[in-house]
Amino acid sequence: MKTAPGRIRIIGGHLRNSRLNVPDLPGLRPTPERVRETLFNWLAPTIAGARALDLCAGTGALGIEALSRGAATVQFVEPDARAAAVLRDNLARLKAGGEVAGTDAVRFLQGKAQPYDLAFLDPPFAAQLWATLAQRLEQDGWLAASAWIYVESPREVAPALPPNWTLHREGHAGELRFALYRRM
Repeated sequence: MKTAPGRIRIIGGHLRNSRLNVPDLPGLRPTPERVRETLFNWLAPTIAGARALDLCAGTGALGIEALSRGAATVQFVEPDARAAAVLRDNLARLKAGGEVAGTDAVRFLQGKAQPYDLAFLDPPFAAQLWATLAQRLEQDGWLAASAWIYVESPREVAPALPPNWTLHREGHAGELRFALYRRM
C-alpha cells in the first residue's frame, strides 16, 4: 500500500504555500494538489463562513485548505494517534484553528449532531465506509439543509449515497474519483 510523502502544501487562501507535515503511515493518501485545487474552485462561492467536517481527516489537507479559504470552523476526525498528533501540530504551527477528535468517524457520528455546511467524506478505501458514513451524516442531523458533501473513492467505485444528495460535479485523477454533491 502507498505511503504518504513527508510534506504537502496548501494551494490557496491565506495559508497558500504553507507546508503540512505528513506522518509516514501505511495507507495514508493525501488528496492530490490538483484535485484540491479543482474542488475548492467548485466551492469558491460557498466556502466563506462555512462550518466544515473533515471525517477520516488523515493529513487534514482538505479541512486546512477550507480554513485557508475562509471556512469559519473545521472539525477534524482522525482515529490514528500519530496522524491526529501531526494534524494538531500543523494546525497550531499555522495558527489555523479547528478541532481534532481522536476517534473513528463511525464513533464520532454516534455523538451529538451539529449541522455542517460542508462535509469531506474520504474514508480509507479498504474500509469501504462510504455508505455507512453517508447514511449517518444524512439521518442523524450532521448536515445543514443545503450542505455540500465531497466524496473521494477509487475510480471504479460508485458509493451508495442518499438519494437526496445530488451530484454537482465530478472528476477523475489517475485511479481516483472525486465528486461534489449537494444535499437537497
